[in-house]
Amino acid sequence: MFRALWLALLMAAVPASSQLRPAQASRSFPPGALIPSVAAANNAQQSYALYLPKSYSAQKNWPAFYVFDPLARGELAVRQFEQAAELHGFIVAASNNSRNGPWRPQSEAAQAMVDDTQQRFSIDAKRIYFAGFSGGARVSAQLALLCKCAAGVLLSGAGFPQNSSPSAEANFAVFSAVGNADFNYREVIPLQEQLEKAGLPHWLRVFDGSHEWATPTVIDEALAWFRVQAMKSNLESRDDRFIAAQLASARAQAESFEKSHDLYSAWREYRQTVAIFNSLAEVGFARAKSESLGKDRTVRDEPKRERDLFAEQDRLIGDVMSAVAAQSNSSSAAPAEQPIRSAQELARDLHQRSLSEKKPDRSLILKRALGGIFIGSIESGNSALEKKEYSLAARYFACAAEAYPESEWVFRQLAAARALSGDRKGAIEALRTARKLAKDFQSFSEWCRQENAFDKLRATADFQGNCALTPDSP
Repeated sequence: MFRALWLALLMAAVPASSQLRPAQASRSFPPGALIPSVAAANNAQQSYALYLPKSYSAQKNWPAFYVFDPLARGELAVRQFEQAAELHGFIVAASNNSRNGPWRPQSEAAQAMVDDTQQRFSIDAKRIYFAGFSGGARVSAQLALLCKCAAGVLLSGAGFPQNSSPSAEANFAVFSAVGNADFNYREVIPLQEQLEKAGLPHWLRVFDGSHEWATPTVIDEALAWFRVQAMKSNLESRDDRFIAAQLASARAQAESFEKSHDLYSAWREYRQTVAIFNSLAEVGFARAKSESLGKDRTVRDEPKRERDLFAEQDRLIGDVMSAVAAQSNSSSAAPAEQPIRSAQELARDLHQRSLSEKKPDRSLILKRALGGIFIGSIESGNSALEKKEYSLAARYFACAAEAYPESEWVFRQLAAARALSGDRKGAIEALRTARKLAKDFQSFSEWCRQENAFDKLRATADFQGNCALTPDSP
């Protein structure tokens, strides 16, 4: 049986038994179809999205991915994996309960999903993988570290949990994927050096994007890479044609970096290629290229340049977040609204600069900083709401709105926080903006009617006008 997770998730190790339980696949789970919600047999409150390959049969054991989205969007997560899972023959299950927050609910969601799939389907206990995006990536890494049962982890948009780091004891492969404009880029890149020092097989793929799930194309690459790892470990039968195709793909990617004069990325790609394929195929070309590029001054200087850019990103984020906090600590004698304007103006200026910046590297740093401000402000705003510090929450949400003015959701949060703080005019202003951004007016109107923060505004004409059902209303 797959190594029991429950006590492991509670920080205790449980020895694995040697046999899988008999698979109990049901006709309710047709192979080749994405099933948005499967309720766990032993706990109907827990559910997960599921994909079984079209060729699924209980007569053989299948590798499986357990996937975690930070917002419990199981169906969305499985949809990212669906194409690759079909092509490479993986079962994929993604929790509909695990979301950013306390560890215990996350561990309970993982336990329910693992137990249920083990009871229903034929899963290869030696080829269990975890995957996640953002906070879900940290959950995946934590599960792998605790259970010591994972063959690999796919980290999208984040790295290991805080206070955890790769070590030789973590005997699993790591595929990291991150958008080039993701604020967590500055976390995922240094992670590669830590993985190398720990001696863990690892691969990095940077794609064009911000803080978002790796694309289906990148996930296809990841699952193919994990298959190569499985062949190296004799967990999957060796397929020389498949290996050759993957090696050719890696070579083509490295050569494309060279042609675009991105020598550092080319050097990294060649080094990765040598490390992964050296015992499976001839990699002399990659080794020679790696050694040659490693002598190039541009390549040698790039790590320092990256560190400088990361430091600038941190400074830009820190300037805005400190400005928000400054108002809370300002004396009553100071101009009351100056810190608010300062923080919002900094975020607004950063957003405008990101739109007008012509230099690609500078533009990416500004976008990463804006992403960090947006997420940091939302997290701090939500924390302030929980503590009933409504004015502080409103200031944080106002900064998030300046960083990402296209977000209807953040203007909803801003309106609610302002209403709770007694700022009626500001609440109506935020509601008006949220309404303009709303794509589903019926949903927006229903939210207005149900949100308790607006109880004292509900009877006013301004509130009723902005929460009317039709988009033509004032």
